[in-house]
Amino acid sequence: MSSYPQLRFGVIGIDHRHAYDQVGSLLRAGAHCVGFYSATEPKTLAGFTERFPDIPRVDDPARLLEDPSIHLIVSAAIPDERADVGISSMRHGKDFMADKPGVTTLEQLERVRAVQRETGRIYTINFTEHFEVRAVTRATELIRAGAIGRVIHTVGLGPHRFNRHLRDTWFFDPRRYGGILCDIASHQIEQFLHFTQATDARIVAARCGNVAHPQDPGFEDFGEVMLAHDTASAYIRVDWFTPDGLATWGDGRLTIVGTDGYMELRKYIDIAGRAGKDHLFLVDGKGTRHIDCSDAALPYYSDLTRDIFERTETAMPQAHCFKVCELALTAQAVAEKLKPAM
Repeated sequence: MSSYPQLRFGVIGIDHRHAYDQVGSLLRAGAHCVGFYSATEPKTLAGFTERFPDIPRVDDPARLLEDPSIHLIVSAAIPDERADVGISSMRHGKDFMADKPGVTTLEQLERVRAVQRETGRIYTINFTEHFEVRAVTRATELIRAGAIGRVIHTVGLGPHRFNRHLRDTWFFDPRRYGGILCDIASHQIEQFLHFTQATDARIVAARCGNVAHPQDPGFEDFGEVMLAHDTASAYIRVDWFTPDGLATWGDGRLTIVGTDGYMELRKYIDIAGRAGKDHLFLVDGKGTRHIDCSDAALPYYSDLTRDIFERTETAMPQAHCFKVCELALTAQAVAEKLKPAM
């Protein structure tokens, strides 16, 4: 890291709380934030300014886009606005990091792909359930070393707490957030491709809908997807049904089945078990063991810094990023609609 200039970045859009992770992690990696722009007064604004009191708010995004000292634009804007922010950033010679989902329609994806090819800039999406989870880093190391053989199946569970009082109006409009499979399930799709090292997959089945929130008719509170490619398959379930009694926002789990064993990641909590997060359970021919992953690295931000200055693709290959978007959007488009809440 010390061999590179200090990474300078600007923020355009803080409408989702993931902005806290994006900015905080970049600052901890040694980057400098020049300023942030928000066209609205989102419910995240107070939390952002409390966490980052020294980051100035600018009154025009052009001040960030046209600043030649800025290398990277970061965005957690309303999801359907992120593609245009990214396109503008790339055309201004900046690399771009979006919160997921980085796009909300296939048309947006094609425009983003075209501008990325045209400019050669980086368009990366921060899949926090991979890049902000130490257990995923450790699982990657173990699997690449052959700990469970060849990966043949994954089960990704992404439950979330609703926290309705924290949500802005766009959260309930599928035209703005893209739908539950486009949004949340992109995490689990990304992890399937990552752990199987697949470059493509097909949607075997998908379902989504609003099963329990009739007061919010545009909201999707449950979704599931089955994925497959030639040598592996996956089941994904995402929902907004985490009860208030759980000590964290969601019991996110990932089970990875290999030809010689399996592992389960309990990312955020081991319910009624060990304290803390980042738990990994490994079962192989020798027995079972629990692995504390709290000391594992989170290399995404340092890798992205390298990519920005060396024009490489170590944080996440560009084709991988776009394939995740394509699969999530396709799943959303073909999903069977569940019976509406009554």
